[in-house]
Amino acid sequence: MISELRNILNDSQISTNETILDLHSKDESYHIPSKPDVVVYPETSEQVSAILKFANEHKVPVQPFGMGTSLEGHIIPYDRGITIDFSLMNKIIEIKEKDFLVKIEPGVTRTQLNKELSKYGLFFPVDPGADATLGGMAATNASGTLSVKYGTMRDNVRDMEVVLADGTTIHTGTLAAKSSSGYHLNGIFVGSEGTLGCITELTLKIFGIPEFMSAARATFKTIDDAVEAVVAVLQAGIPIGRIEIVDETSVKQVNHFSESTYEEVPTLFLEFHGNEAGLKQDVAFTKDIFEDFNCLDIQFETDTAARNQLWDARHNLAYAYIHSYPGRKMMVTDVCLPISELAGAIHHARVVIDQLGLPGGITGHVGDGNYHIILMIDMNDPEEIQKSKELNEQIVEYALARGGTCTGEHGVGFGKQKYQEKEHGEALEVMRKIKQVLDPNAILNPNKLLNDKNS
Repeated sequence: MISELRNILNDSQISTNETILDLHSKDESYHIPSKPDVVVYPETSEQVSAILKFANEHKVPVQPFGMGTSLEGHIIPYDRGITIDFSLMNKIIEIKEKDFLVKIEPGVTRTQLNKELSKYGLFFPVDPGADATLGGMAATNASGTLSVKYGTMRDNVRDMEVVLADGTTIHTGTLAAKSSSGYHLNGIFVGSEGTLGCITELTLKIFGIPEFMSAARATFKTIDDAVEAVVAVLQAGIPIGRIEIVDETSVKQVNHFSESTYEEVPTLFLEFHGNEAGLKQDVAFTKDIFEDFNCLDIQFETDTAARNQLWDARHNLAYAYIHSYPGRKMMVTDVCLPISELAGAIHHARVVIDQLGLPGGITGHVGDGNYHIILMIDMNDPEEIQKSKELNEQIVEYALARGGTCTGEHGVGFGKQKYQEKEHGEALEVMRKIKQVLDPNAILNPNKLLNDKNS
């Protein structure tokens, strides 16, 4: 295999170094690592095409790899084979500022892109937290804190160049703002987690940096009050940029980690985007609404430094837990429900966490019904690992029973395959048929998302 790959790539683009293999054996999840046979670093879509042609002819498994920040074992090569690392394909090809579009290679990171876009007064809004690659973010349909206003990756991809299993290269869309022509291939390939093809180029929607931003922190007596206040704000049409919830247990962790003195009650973190005059009205309206839902206190900040400091509690939450539980592994899971079901779901999750005796807290993108549980697990304790699995199953079952999904933004990968049939029913067979047509030899990220062995 290595000699064949040398006909496609030079030696510096091929590695069997044990350290490199180890780095590509795991993501940020708690799932068991597994090394690939080789890691390759293509520089062009033509090289990706040649790699896939070779792999398809010889039925060698292939896993695309961005930054390895995924949370459900997406990039772990349990079938070994070839890992394609896209870090050398990291060029910003073209910024079409008049069309509010940017064309990039898949290895470009979110921070890298926004640093360049800022020169034009523009930004890309999808923010999953980690400085992930845009190719990886498209592959998992990432979203994050700004999705309540700007949507997910699926909403912001205009076109992609994708190399299929047999090496064929296609485009999934156009540069036009809309189209009624043909199947919606963007929607199929975004979120396909590398199981249908390798993304080698993306054209993304971009936005003007808001003229004015105001951040707020609001505290409530109960989770119910906080979530109901959010629903009321959204129903009022107030243009919230982001709105996040942190439960009281997590606020305690933040206070311990940052030596802050936040009131340890359910807390909302909000950000408003717009013009200064309009935002003054929005802020006043939000205050009035929150008063109807027993808001204990609300503080607003418009200064950039003060605004960033206010958001530290939300952004540093994971570090607060890691710092407080040395020697434990952080497990982060997510589900998404209709927003009317969110308060009940968070209550249920808190009860289950406490019943199982696991250290952890709850946070989430309350504006779109997506919440996360942060658990700190002793990976040397089989009982704790089993409890974490029980927790995951219970919150997923709760979400599915109420019209939700097993994952709002982390993706399925290896970790959430077991829930696919219950969530999708007969539609799962349609997905498997698409996979079989596009990847008949099942070389692309095998046994992820759909579980090829059982299809």
